[in-house]
Amino acid sequence: MRILLVHRNFPGQFRYLAPALVKAGHQVGVLTWEGNTNPQPLPTARYRHRMVAAEGLGGTYAQYADLGATVARAADQLRRRGNEPDVIFGTISWGETLFLREVWPDARHLGYAEFLYGTRGRDTGFDPEFSRHDLPTRLRTLARRAHLMMAALDADGLLCPTRWQASTFPDDLQSKISVIHDGVDTARIAPDPGASYQVPNGPLLRAGDEVLTFVNRNLEPYRGYHILMRALPKVLAARPEAQVVIVGAHGVGYGPGPGEGKSWHRVFLDEVKDRLDLSRVHFVGRVPYADFLNILQVSRAHVYLSYPFVLSWSMLEAMSVGACVVGSDTPPVAEVIEDGVTGHLVDFFDVDGWAEKLTSVLADPAAQRPIRAAARQHIVDNYDLASVCLPQLMEFVTG
Repeated sequence: MRILLVHRNFPGQFRYLAPALVKAGHQVGVLTWEGNTNPQPLPTARYRHRMVAAEGLGGTYAQYADLGATVARAADQLRRRGNEPDVIFGTISWGETLFLREVWPDARHLGYAEFLYGTRGRDTGFDPEFSRHDLPTRLRTLARRAHLMMAALDADGLLCPTRWQASTFPDDLQSKISVIHDGVDTARIAPDPGASYQVPNGPLLRAGDEVLTFVNRNLEPYRGYHILMRALPKVLAARPEAQVVIVGAHGVGYGPGPGEGKSWHRVFLDEVKDRLDLSRVHFVGRVPYADFLNILQVSRAHVYLSYPFVLSWSMLEAMSVGACVVGSDTPPVAEVIEDGVTGHLVDFFDVDGWAEKLTSVLADPAAQRPIRAAARQHIVDNYDLASVCLPQLMEFVTG
């Protein structure tokens, strides 16, 4: 088949699917943004786009519709050169797929539908410290759905990685949605009792050491960085040998920043730094993937928090290496972790509860061995790339 993958930051969610489609003999091309610096081993076309300034309730739609029109024009150039894909599969998050049916009306159009904003039970208003739940905020949230709903309605099929994320879309769309995770390469992402990680300008950490880890693309409230930092003083006071490794950039990925040229990293570090032994707290920024795996493999307790929002790959990868994950008791996390069986769940906002649970996990690693083994097995059974997810993804695209 002739398949076109559309993703602003390709490969993104298609990192495993794209090479598998090629290996199966399909002709696979990519349409991506010119600013995407990721390596592109497949035939690739790029669109040039600068986001327009737009205000008001319709601002998000105006921006993404303009981007979608840019992508459609780039697609039309491909069509004029004889490109006629059988299947077009793209993310709906940025409006890239909005108008592609006008270019290729006879193709099968698929959308990666990650999450739909809402005013109840999701990220909006979840954390009152940073998000209001007044009427203007709710109206802005609903207005941000316009391009997502338009793209979802027009798609022939939609893919969502988790059941809870799929549930954020209306009932009328559920028949279109296939719930298939991107997959975890459990053969590579596996326990290693010989693993080690050299902290830059710090200690060499080995599997079995008392190491607490926290990983996110950016250190920000959406992923509970503030809760972790507020719990750390009690944890480190109770566990004088513990080392903490915090992975993540200091920018903003979701939600607003703190303003005034600050970063959330600095805001919450400043809040507690006088009560921390900073020689044992290591901010390592973003790290190469091999280092990321080593960090998870040496972890005795891995912290993962999230608003009711998109679930991070890193949490499943931590479980795949057999880490003991202590996660927030929020819907996307609780879908994967069974409390006391495959990990531990703590109320997102219970700082004292986090300190107590993390302290107990660090103090008694032997008690966590069954949980670590069960976490690994749960990922192998339900999220393994080769045996579970990839065959389903291939069928979704080509079936």
